[in-house]
Amino acid sequence: MTAAIIQEADRRLWSSRLTSILLWGTFGLLMFGPVAFGSVEPWSIFVLEAGATLLVLLWLAKQWIDDEIRIKWNPLFLPMAAFAVLIVIQLAAGGTTYRHDTVAGALLYCAYAMLCFLSSQTLFRNFQARRLAFVFSIYGAALASFALLQGMASNGKLYWMRTPRMGGQIYGPYVNHNHYAGLMEMLVPIPLVLSVSHLASSRQRMLAAATAAVMASTIFLSGSRGGMLALVIELLIFAVVLIRQQRGFRTAVSVAAFLLIVISLLTWVGGGELSRRVSSISTETRSEITGGMRLTIDRDALHMFSKKPVLGWGVRAFPVVYPQFRSFYTNFFVNEAHNDYLQLLVEMGLLGFGAMLWFLIVVYRRAVIKIKDWTSDVSGAVTLACMLGCSGILVHSTVDFNLQIPANAALFYVFCTIAAADSFAQPARKRRPIPTPQTEEVLPASEVV
Repeated sequence: MTAAIIQEADRRLWSSRLTSILLWGTFGLLMFGPVAFGSVEPWSIFVLEAGATLLVLLWLAKQWIDDEIRIKWNPLFLPMAAFAVLIVIQLAAGGTTYRHDTVAGALLYCAYAMLCFLSSQTLFRNFQARRLAFVFSIYGAALASFALLQGMASNGKLYWMRTPRMGGQIYGPYVNHNHYAGLMEMLVPIPLVLSVSHLASSRQRMLAAATAAVMASTIFLSGSRGGMLALVIELLIFAVVLIRQQRGFRTAVSVAAFLLIVISLLTWVGGGELSRRVSSISTETRSEITGGMRLTIDRDALHMFSKKPVLGWGVRAFPVVYPQFRSFYTNFFVNEAHNDYLQLLVEMGLLGFGAMLWFLIVVYRRAVIKIKDWTSDVSGAVTLACMLGCSGILVHSTVDFNLQIPANAALFYVFCTIAAADSFAQPARKRRPIPTPQTEEVLPASEVV
């Protein structure tokens, strides 16, 4: 009798430990990606894929310890499965132009899917979500502070040590300032939503507003035009939500503090360089519209799509196929379409694009339902933050390729999964203690086998 109780207690203890390892391992892997230059190099991609695989194996071990398989369903699993089937068809039917790159892309999408699955299975309680919100706020503030420091004392190298092999416009840990802006677009809404909710003390809310302001400022200071536009759209959506909620004086104070810190930082750190960058937006935009390189690539991409409109040229096949359709001369290697939607059309055709639309429709339908009581509900607040971040990156994706950067793509897909998941479980008022040898003698007779 005693041995059985001890064994049950040990089983529950190991199961609880594995749950914590899986939760922090999953989100720790998401935080690793950006600091590893966006996980764009073979070694960091391997860490992402191998880490996700190892965590899935640990999840299976937990199911074995629990002596049952419990899967928490998420409605995004269906469009994700449909997308996976299309990739398998490309590979099986010879529908890809370059099989090697399509296999590599398929493995990367498998890693994204595993991280989405693990987030669904491990993040399901209010206290977990609240803790992660604070962790990601601190993480975002640390990255933004590093980016500010690097911007003021830059030597043209990543972490002041490594020279990019193919050049770039470094900001933070990213070679491309646009991709740093894409990361911050997803992270800024977390402390911003926290600052106007009822889920933290007054001091914590003010600190969250300051954190969000520092992070938002670096988007402007990075000089990314797409990032600036995406952040403005996020703030407009958030303003609409606040107006509909008819928020009061405290919210106005938090928003005012946020804007004051943003303007102060931009004025102090940005100086004339930021002014020149903002004033050049209209000129550069007109240049693009009248024949800029990005618009020309977009036209070429549409021509590519017209040749294989149903199933596309194959995942990750764009840089291989594009030279056949390039309509201008350049010494540069065009490796991405600079428009994630067009690249998806080229690589996956209408069927893949339809799967993506299905995915996004599910995300927003579920999210809109969950954010009704976001000011006092952890599920609603986290969902709103994820929805704002995903909206920003989707806007930015019309002029850039953030979703081709593994670190940003993984975070985007996991945030979508959280937004579409069921509401987090409320903590139980009374918890039944795990039986131990000390408590055995006080158990009711009906519970003794």
